[in-house]
Amino acid sequence: MKAVIVSAAIAPLQAQPSAGSEQVSQRLAGHRLTVVEEREPWMRVRGADDYEGWVHRGYVETEGSTPYQRQRTSLGAVIRDARGWPCPMPLGAILPDDARLESGDAVDAAELAQRFPRDADAIVRSAVRHFAGAPYQWGGITPWGADCSGLVQTIYALHGIDLPRDASQQAGVGTPLELPPKALSAADLLFFSDRPDRRITHVAISLGGPRLVHLALGRGGYRVEDLTDAGDPYVKALVGRYLFARRVV
Repeated sequence: MKAVIVSAAIAPLQAQPSAGSEQVSQRLAGHRLTVVEEREPWMRVRGADDYEGWVHRGYVETEGSTPYQRQRTSLGAVIRDARGWPCPMPLGAILPDDARLESGDAVDAAELAQRFPRDADAIVRSAVRHFAGAPYQWGGITPWGADCSGLVQTIYALHGIDLPRDASQQAGVGTPLELPPKALSAADLLFFSDRPDRRITHVAISLGGPRLVHLALGRGGYRVEDLTDAGDPYVKALVGRYLFARRVV
């Protein structure tokens, strides 16, 4: 199948081939997409997580047009591109080989596993550090704006753990845990529902014990919660929606 590479810092994936349709996810610079269908100037594409959506041709380039052999991952870098323009790059974007790092940080693929080990404590440190202050954005996957499952997918991917895109899909990964939230370990995933059919609508990362970190529409974005805080109406409602947990580390 034909493949393209994201050339913009962030490319929105739309539900339909229209800029006015719902954003269902995002793809970042340097990431490869398989083209499933074309309706010029739109392409239905599939990412490495098998999640599909429509992207406008303006956000991508033909595979091979720009070299990405170094596989440098942005940790919040600002680069100077081949045109000489400064370009902020979100967490998780891949930098072109010819890009010059102006500020911030980026890490080569060979060093990524050392900086971000598959370790529960390291995972929660990354979630708290890299997404602190992030606003809520439906379909977003970066600290510039993300939803609950976007936070989870991005952070675990940094640590070499590939997860599906949506919370309902993530709820099928790992080992099920029939435990109350206060008994969970760091990096366990908590799943919640506010629907009568109990379909998963929210996911959070346990910090160990009763604390968790998540991105929530009801909080406007990033928040660390203590589930024993019974005096907080939001926390009380969140505890009432808790269904189960999964362990992926």
